[in-house]
Amino acid sequence: MTAQAAAVAEPDLIARREGAVGVIRLNRPKAINAVTLQMFRDIDKALDAFEADPAVSVILLEGAGERGLCAGGDIRALYDSSKVRGDLGKILWREEYILNARIAKFKKSYVAFMDGIVMGGGVGLSAHSRHRVVTERTKLAMPEVGLGFFPDVGGTWLLSRSPGEIGTYFGLTGQTMNGPDAIYARFADAVVPSSKLAALREALTRVRAGATSDEIKTIIDGFATGERSGPVAAMQSRIDGWFAHDGMQDIVAALQRDGSELAQSTLKTLSEKSPRGMVVTLQLQRLARESSSLEECLVREYRAALQVFASDDFREGVRAAVIDKDRNPKWSPSRIEDVTPEMIAPYFAEIGADELMFDKTK
Repeated sequence: MTAQAAAVAEPDLIARREGAVGVIRLNRPKAINAVTLQMFRDIDKALDAFEADPAVSVILLEGAGERGLCAGGDIRALYDSSKVRGDLGKILWREEYILNARIAKFKKSYVAFMDGIVMGGGVGLSAHSRHRVVTERTKLAMPEVGLGFFPDVGGTWLLSRSPGEIGTYFGLTGQTMNGPDAIYARFADAVVPSSKLAALREALTRVRAGATSDEIKTIIDGFATGERSGPVAAMQSRIDGWFAHDGMQDIVAALQRDGSELAQSTLKTLSEKSPRGMVVTLQLQRLARESSSLEECLVREYRAALQVFASDDFREGVRAAVIDKDRNPKWSPSRIEDVTPEMIAPYFAEIGADELMFDKTK
């Protein structure tokens, strides 16, 4: 077989044991490892195998290629299904969210190399890990509001636990975190220079059987820079003042009252997002603050996601960003003040037999 044929034959998800490490590699580098439904299923099967294998002490999630761990879920496939009123959203998000919850509770140490781009579904696979490693190349974001959606995959749980209103800011603006930002926002644990990832990876493969989480942390810390906060930390007091409100109109008004360049650029960013998506996102994050578990947030996100899947805003957001790439979505409604409680209520309604259930045996 030629090298080219071998590359073609490689699966989208590679799972194998290397020493003490059960490696899970997202392997769609041309798509920045965007995750498909089948890949979620293959990750779940890999976790079954690694959990049962006494030779595996650590799980390592990594992405193929140089561009990033994962740019998110397969948005184009979801768009195509939504257009024909299909059921991919219902199936994919159910399996994805259950997997997110499993990762958060996985018994063996789960290490995620969050190098390069980490967005959307990639956050769900990595930011619930026990040990979350970022680098100087990390660009982490949850830009879903720009697609008429909201930060899902447990994003509302994660964002609601960031300091002050940092999570509200990142959730509504979709702005990108660098590695130290991600640690400050509690999406990551250690900055390791990308040049040291290979050495860290090698060290993990040599850990003893049954190594504890503390032992894994000590190994990672040995390669880490010690950075704990990035540029966003310096903006905390201003962000807290602007985003402390529970209504989108109040947040916009607070930004409008502030004539600073940062406030004006933040306003411009918000003006490009789905008004309905922002209102739903803000309400989900406020509810997440009162939640006691990731699972509780995932159930709420699943209800809202099914409503998003049926909405024109989702299809229009994906069209403008991914299909036509004109970056000019026509939101419905087009103004925050026109988003009514009646429009939002279905996103928070229980859905009966379709409710998300978690397998407590895993």
